[in-house]
Amino acid sequence: MSIHVAIIGAYGSAGAAAAGELVDESGVELTLIDDGDPGGGLCILRGCMPSKEVLSAGAHRYQARHDDRLVGDLPDIDLDRVVEQKDDHTLGWAGHRRDSIHDYAEREDVTFIHDTARFLDDRVIAAGGERIEPDYVVIATGSSVNVPDIPGIDDVDYMTSADVLDATSFPDSGIVLGLGYVGLEMVPYLVEAAGMDITAVEHDSQPIDEAPPEFGQALLDVYREDFDIEIPTNVHEQRLEPTDDGGVRLYLEDEDGDEQVVEADQLFCFTGRRPSLDGLGLENTRLNTDGWWVEETMQATDDDRVFVAGDVNMKEPILHVAKEQAFQAAENILAHDAGQELEPYENVHHHVIFSGLGVYPFARVGHTADSARAAGHRVVTATRQATDDGVFKSKDVPDGLSTLVVDKNDGTVLGYQGLHYHADVMAKTLQVIVELGLDVREVPDRAYHPTTPEMLDGLFRETAAAVEEN
Repeated sequence: MSIHVAIIGAYGSAGAAAAGELVDESGVELTLIDDGDPGGGLCILRGCMPSKEVLSAGAHRYQARHDDRLVGDLPDIDLDRVVEQKDDHTLGWAGHRRDSIHDYAEREDVTFIHDTARFLDDRVIAAGGERIEPDYVVIATGSSVNVPDIPGIDDVDYMTSADVLDATSFPDSGIVLGLGYVGLEMVPYLVEAAGMDITAVEHDSQPIDEAPPEFGQALLDVYREDFDIEIPTNVHEQRLEPTDDGGVRLYLEDEDGDEQVVEADQLFCFTGRRPSLDGLGLENTRLNTDGWWVEETMQATDDDRVFVAGDVNMKEPILHVAKEQAFQAAENILAHDAGQELEPYENVHHHVIFSGLGVYPFARVGHTADSARAAGHRVVTATRQATDDGVFKSKDVPDGLSTLVVDKNDGTVLGYQGLHYHADVMAKTLQVIVELGLDVREVPDRAYHPTTPEMLDGLFRETAAAVEEN
C-alpha cells in the first residue's frame, strides 16, 4: 500500500532533508512544492553560508588591524568583490540543492511543482494549477524577517541582514535594532568592512541570553574596545522618526524611565525572524498556529497527518535543527502510516554564534550550570580565561573564556560554553563528549601542543579533580 506525501518548501534545508529521507522508501509517492527563485533555502541564500563569506573578509582586516607586528597601510575591503564572490559561491550551492530536488523529480513516483502552495481544505493543496490531496503534508516553509512594531518604523528606511549581504556601499553611521544571533554577527562587519559608526541597542544588561552573564559581558568588552561600538544596555525603543537630512532618530527609554536619543544615517533591523505562513491558506484548514501548535513529534497539534519542520515551527530556528527535525518528521510519517509509535524530536543544545567576525565565536553545547541544576543535577564547573593558556596570546587572539559543566556525582560531562578563538571548532568535540555521556575522568586531557584545545584540557583536569574529591 502506497502513501502520498506533499512537501511544501522543498528547496529549503528542512524540506530537502525530508524529501531525501522519503524518496528511497518503497511505496512512498512524493509531491515536492517550492516557489523559490532562484531557490535553495534561507541558509544558503540569505543566512549561514553567505554571512560567513562576508564575515571572513572582515576577519582578515580585523586581525591585521590588531596585530602591531604588521606595518604599512591597512588595506580596505573591496565590497564589490566581497559580494561578487559571495554570490558566486552561494548561487553554486543553491544550484546544487535545486539539482538534488530536480533529480528526485526524474523518478516515476516523484513530482516537483515550482509554484506557491495554498491550502484549500485540510490536506488539500492547490499548486501549479493542480488540486493535490496527499495522505500527509510536510510544511517546511522556513522563516521571514521580523520587523518590530515600533511607532514610526514605517516612516524610515531600514536595512535587514539580507540587504547588508548584498550591499556594496554604506553610509557613515547606523543604528542597529537587535543584538541577537544576527546582530552579533553583522554589527562588527558594518564597522570593519564598511567603516561605520554603530550604535547597537541591547534590551538586557548583556547579550547572549543562553549563556551565563560573564560571556555576554566579555563580548560587550570586545565590541566596545576592539570595534568601538556604542552599546546602550537595559534600554527599549520608544519611537522612530526621520531626520531632516534623510537619516533616522531613535528615542530610547532606560530602566529608570529616562530618555535617550540617538541619530544616524541608516537604521538596521536585525530583530529576529517569524514563521513564513502568510499566503499558505491555513485559515482554510483546522490548523491554528496561535501559541503551541507543533508537537515534539513534529505533528501539528490540530492535524496528526500534517508535520511541521524547521524554522516555520519556531521551536529552534537553527539550520542543523531544521534538518534533524525533518529527518524525525519523515520517520514519524512512516511510523504513523504503519500504526507504530512515533518518536519525539530530542536534541542536545548545540549552537554557535560567529561573533567578533568569527574570530571570537560563541558556542554552547548541552547544559549551562543553571540549566543543569534545574534539570536536577548536582554540578561542578570550571572556567578558564583565554589568557590562562599562552597559546591564545601566541596566536594574537587573547580574549575570551570557556566553562565546562559536569555532574558532580558521576562525572558525566553535561555542557560547555565557549567564547574564544576556535570555540566553534571545539564545540564538535564537546558535542561528541556530551551526547555520549562520557565521564570527564575518562576524557583524555593531553593536547598536541601548541593548540587552542589546551583550554579544554585544563577544564577536564579541573572538573575531574573536583569529582574525585566528591
